[in-house]
Amino acid sequence: MSRGFLSLSRAMLLGFVRDRTALFFTILFPLMFLVVFGGLMKNQGVSRSKVIEVGQVAVIDQVPAEAKADLGKVLAVTKMADPAKALDAVRKGDYEAAIEQHGDTVVVHYSAADPVRAGTVQSVFDRLVQQSNLALSATPGRLKLDAQQVEDKSLKAIQFVTPGLLGWAIATGATFGAALTLVTWRQKRILRRLRLSPVRTVSVIGARVGVSVGVALAQTAIFLGVAMTPFFGLKLSSYWWMSIPVVLVGTLAFLSIGLLAGAWAKTQEAANMIAQLVVLPMAFLSGSFFPLDGAPKWLQNVAEIFPLRHMNQALLDVMVRGKGPESALPELGILAGFAIVVSLLAARLFRWDDV
Repeated sequence: MSRGFLSLSRAMLLGFVRDRTALFFTILFPLMFLVVFGGLMKNQGVSRSKVIEVGQVAVIDQVPAEAKADLGKVLAVTKMADPAKALDAVRKGDYEAAIEQHGDTVVVHYSAADPVRAGTVQSVFDRLVQQSNLALSATPGRLKLDAQQVEDKSLKAIQFVTPGLLGWAIATGATFGAALTLVTWRQKRILRRLRLSPVRTVSVIGARVGVSVGVALAQTAIFLGVAMTPFFGLKLSSYWWMSIPVVLVGTLAFLSIGLLAGAWAKTQEAANMIAQLVVLPMAFLSGSFFPLDGAPKWLQNVAEIFPLRHMNQALLDVMVRGKGPESALPELGILAGFAIVVSLLAARLFRWDDV
């Protein structure tokens, strides 16, 4: 078994390295997105933002009744008494901001995870402060706005771009690699020869899994290496190492999708089309390119069925937000369950040849 496994692994790895198209779309193409999205963050329109009112905040409580309806269109306000709990909720991404008022200073605690929403919330409260100051014409400019980031001030946009694009890169590499390899080997009768050879089926599967995992780990190392250069300045949290099991289990989930596509398709073109139709829309609907907070609620619920959504969430939590290893366990369970179910379906559709 070990000899067949090593030989097949070497053959698959050499095939991947020699295939310039596969190298481009697996490594360079996703890396281009990292550079573009990491260097440029363009503003986008957003919908209703969730904020926490910590204690009594006069600029919110004293909004005239006729204006509260308009304010409710842009802000969903939740009251909370504990400031530490409120800041933790913002830091975890559950809310866009926490609002406090200390005397004449209105403090907006925001998260850098979504600079678009953070800017929107600050803009709304800047207008509220200005309106309050106009109403207090006897003491103009009395109220002031103070915006404070809940994370370390050194955090940059690259912190929140890297996990999503890394997840997309891993999904692309595992899905396309498995789908195209399976179809190509079946068309060239390689699978038939392997079936008649002494090599066991478990060696064939093990070699494919081993190569996919190796490529995913290489992608992770390259992404983090580029993002951590001084130009981008990525800073990993203390629990970044938990991203390794997330990458491994996530690779298995997308490998299963590739095997299903390869088992279903009869040509390379069909396998490529199926993989494209699965991975690319999933990337947009899973937060790889932009946050989904502004999307309709039904769309956010639909996104929960996608494995990439859970991998992105787990990577973001352990790599950037500093959540403990236990925070990724539910996502790991979902990814593992998805991999098992889809792999069983792929096994039922598997064919050694096209005859």
